[in-house]
Amino acid sequence: MIAAATFEIWLLGYNEAYSSLLSHQLGRNPDYRLRRFATVPLALTSAIEGERPEAIIFDCGPTPDGIVHQAVRQLRELLPQTAIFLVSTQADISTAVELMRHGASDYLVKDATTPDRLWQLLAQTCQPRSTPQPHKGPCPEAASVLLGEHASMQHVRELIGKAARTTITVSITGETGTGKELVAQAIHAQSGRAGQPFVAVNMAAIPRELLESELFGHEKGAFTGAAARRIGHFEAASGGTLFLDEIGDLELTLQAKLLRVLQERVVMRLGASKPVPFDVRLVVATHRDLAAEARAGRFREDLYYRLLGLPIELPPLRARGDDRLLLADSFVRNFSHLNHLPVRSFDAEAKRRLLAYPFPGNVRELKAVVELAAVLADGSHIRAADLPPLQAPATGRDASPAAAPTANGSMPSLREQTLAIMQSVLLQTQGDVVAAAGRLRIGRSTLYRLLQSGHLRLPQD
Repeated sequence: MIAAATFEIWLLGYNEAYSSLLSHQLGRNPDYRLRRFATVPLALTSAIEGERPEAIIFDCGPTPDGIVHQAVRQLRELLPQTAIFLVSTQADISTAVELMRHGASDYLVKDATTPDRLWQLLAQTCQPRSTPQPHKGPCPEAASVLLGEHASMQHVRELIGKAARTTITVSITGETGTGKELVAQAIHAQSGRAGQPFVAVNMAAIPRELLESELFGHEKGAFTGAAARRIGHFEAASGGTLFLDEIGDLELTLQAKLLRVLQERVVMRLGASKPVPFDVRLVVATHRDLAAEARAGRFREDLYYRLLGLPIELPPLRARGDDRLLLADSFVRNFSHLNHLPVRSFDAEAKRRLLAYPFPGNVRELKAVVELAAVLADGSHIRAADLPPLQAPATGRDASPAAAPTANGSMPSLREQTLAIMQSVLLQTQGDVVAAAGRLRIGRSTLYRLLQSGHLRLPQD
């Protein structure tokens, strides 16, 4: 007889009485293991120590503020596969949309039916985990990002091949959204370490006071809250590749410790008495100019030269010419196959708009734009009208004409654009709320609330 799966659910929030109520209601399911956290930092610490809940229920108070937004971003960075359900007494659609942009899975307005709605959401979320498979090659997204005929990308692919044949440290630079982590994955996948771990760490997403433990590990009792030994990322990646993203954000005291670790090739866990050797291939990335940071005294010069290794500079998307059309076609094909949508090509006007826009968010922004267009499009082509408004920077050399304004001459707000997208998908699915929620990748309760409030409407028969 196969034992039932146990799913870990975290309860996080300000209202102790409400957490007790949810614990009582949800605790009726014997497959759920409920853990309550009094503060966000305690939950972040558990996430950093490797805990992976299926879902987090976050009671974010009557007026979600900037601290809540930051907490959602940090939780999403650390727990990309975890469902995050927010509960609040504030019924403001702009707040809900913004929090979902930061990574929330759903936003529920607190009332008497909330525990029942959470029960249904958890039933949809808590499915048996699949067994992770060893990383054997570059992921489809990495392969897409490395597409391109521009000379700059041909040079990048050449450097990736040279890096993969050795164990030299690689330093990747480029603007946000150019695909630095995906290049690191490609180096790992083409190297002799491909069957070993690939560990990625976003240095900017981890609270400073926890970063040393995150990198080097700690022993039980090393500090308050250290209930068990934790293996750091250097040890976890041993034999494989360790990718340190946003290395330029590392504070000076930790820079000195990192330099010593790299020189001696051993780590000392916090609270330990013996060093632990490791064997990693190191890849680092930053959007900063580390040479300039070193000259300004914000980055150690000796660490800079230790990390420089083989430098790979990723070009911004605006400098890659027609490559953005190759990337757009690849992203649309991958997204359409994944979501069982017809694979559509871009018409001439849509291509012109994609080429005219500088994409300050680079490849990441292009991917988001064309995937949304694939959802909105009808017929055999993606038209210019299917593309969301492309608002270029107001100033600077990369500025280009703004997107078409609304009838009154002003640009549509984020809220108006979001509601228009939701309404369009509801029309395409002929009012099927479940199908629309699946396409939009949001909870169906969000659509039901917007329909009930009149912000959205079902198509008439």
